[in-house]
Amino acid sequence: MKRWGFPFGFLLLALAGAFYYQQHQAADRAGFPAPSFTLKDVNGRTYRLADLRGKIVFLNLWATWCPPCREEMPSMERLHRRMQGTDFLMLAVSEDEDGSAAVRPFVDQMGLTFPVLLDQDGVLPPRYGVTGYPETFIIDREGRVIQHTIGPEDWGSEKSYRYFLKLIEPGPGTSQAGGQHAPTGS
Repeated sequence: MKRWGFPFGFLLLALAGAFYYQQHQAADRAGFPAPSFTLKDVNGRTYRLADLRGKIVFLNLWATWCPPCREEMPSMERLHRRMQGTDFLMLAVSEDEDGSAAVRPFVDQMGLTFPVLLDQDGVLPPRYGVTGYPETFIIDREGRVIQHTIGPEDWGSEKSYRYFLKLIEPGPGTSQAGGQHAPTGS
């Protein structure tokens, strides 16, 4: 067993380093203009990011084959329901190559009520610098990415809800407070 200790320890150290690097990269990928896009949802409705100025946009890139993505969807639905009637819009962009054929059954099974967009050509990941799924980008009223989260999150938590309430409080035409970060961890 001793001869496996070094390789196993090295592997753990490498994984920890990769995780740290990925989280550090996420922190550095905020404060830039959100790249534009026009995509259709599973119902055929077109969404253009430019049309959403004045709202706080929660942009989540995911795929049905991704277990962490599936894990966070119920908490996204809880947050979406709590934020209805505010200047908050949740968009989940599926990166499934099979498009609606793969996504529609999942949306129906999960009972998702927020817009689920289709990006079967994989247009958004390179524009946003996505390294894996899920990744979430919070876009302010002026169209700037103000927060980037890598990996699943409990978006339905009270901490997360309060974070988004604070973002929508300023109202249109006011700048966002700097230094606010989306909650990480439960």
